[in-house]
Amino acid sequence: MQYTLNELMVVAAAREIKDGEVVFVGMRLPLIAFVVAKKTHAPNAIGLFENGVIRSTPSPELIYTMADPPNIKGATQCLGMLEVMSLLQSGRVSLGFLGAAEVDKYGNLNSTKVQGKNGMVRLPGSGGACDIASMAQRFVSLLEHGKHRLPEKVSYITSPGNGEGAGWRKRVGLPRGGPSAVITTKCVLRFGEDGEAFLATVHPGVIVDDVLANTGWKLKVADEVKPTPEPNAAELKAIREYDTKGFWTS
Repeated sequence: MQYTLNELMVVAAAREIKDGEVVFVGMRLPLIAFVVAKKTHAPNAIGLFENGVIRSTPSPELIYTMADPPNIKGATQCLGMLEVMSLLQSGRVSLGFLGAAEVDKYGNLNSTKVQGKNGMVRLPGSGGACDIASMAQRFVSLLEHGKHRLPEKVSYITSPGNGEGAGWRKRVGLPRGGPSAVITTKCVLRFGEDGEAFLATVHPGVIVDDVLANTGWKLKVADEVKPTPEPNAAELKAIREYDTKGFWTS
């Protein structure tokens, strides 16, 4: 069955959502992942958006920003940022999806500044990402795979992962959570008890050596690295009925 790389990443992200979980959805690929999860294996998942929208169903049509009218129509609640962020503080958010310019070996995220060809480049910053990374029960990142995106140590910690390794989050007073997966354009990384990322699965057509050569540190490898499971027919149907023109997934 033919599918795009973005569709594979969407399905990998969707499978991180468990039925009944409360999920900070985010935009781009995680938005579609929430739709896929709701229509396949997690019909009781609840989606949160930073602008205060809470949905028990996907929006009735594709959205391009979280404030688009279709995301308001049929929403369970339309509140404010404070109300949805308060769910984090009380420990009620199961999973958050986060993007970043850089992710390092301990799952720390940088969306603040990176070194460009002509000096330091200022990026949008945290938004709600630091709150989600700090207080959700776990978070998942999605990004392009490359040494410049996966350095051994991020240029700036915008949102904390496992800090300096095992036990760091507890030492600095973070009540729960941390990174559970990084889904890239080549593979899926997960995290061991030492707080460090390891290679768990490689996408179909990708070899382990390619992943290692394009990672900015000596990446640990699972004892048995398997292929990332391919999308099934139901998952592809959910994607293509929602993102009909492939705006996010082509």
